[in-house]
Amino acid sequence: MATHHPPPRPADGAPISFLGRLRRHVGVVPDRAISARTARVRPRIAGAAVTASICPYCAVGCSQLVYHRDGKVIDIEGNYASPINQGTLCPKGAATYQLVDNPNRLLTVRYRAPHSDHWEEKPLDWAMARIATLVKETRDRTWEATDADGHVVNRTRAIAHLGGATLDNEENYLIKKLFAGLGMVWIENQARI
Repeated sequence: MATHHPPPRPADGAPISFLGRLRRHVGVVPDRAISARTARVRPRIAGAAVTASICPYCAVGCSQLVYHRDGKVIDIEGNYASPINQGTLCPKGAATYQLVDNPNRLLTVRYRAPHSDHWEEKPLDWAMARIATLVKETRDRTWEATDADGHVVNRTRAIAHLGGATLDNEENYLIKKLFAGLGMVWIENQARI
């Protein structure tokens, strides 16, 4: 069994000063605590432009900071100035960068024509025009100005809308106004925030 021996006192028996005690317990500190290479290292976001954005995953609306340089996103992190998330992000929000920089990300629309056995790649502009055309054609074909009793209803029951969880109250309000104006009856959202 080892015994503890206190450090020796000065020869004259005087008490050891605070700095003297500290010197016995602290190692030698070099003049430069970091190497020259470490001193040259800079964070990858140094000099990058930053844009405040919102996480795309749910309707909480956590704020994110998107760092970009030369038209390329280089990092995404939580925004500490946000009263909603104060810089924190859930695991999905923390991985938002993978949505942008991902070799598996689809950059075109996949379309399968009716009765087709294969998928085709189409540009996004084509898909948006196609959706608008189909909505207009369906609305015109199924429009009901009055019901069986002669009451004015101005509706179509052939088109419905189910919103996603990323939609917040303001977006849902605008969606409701747009689709109700188109005469749609079934307008729903899966988020209840």
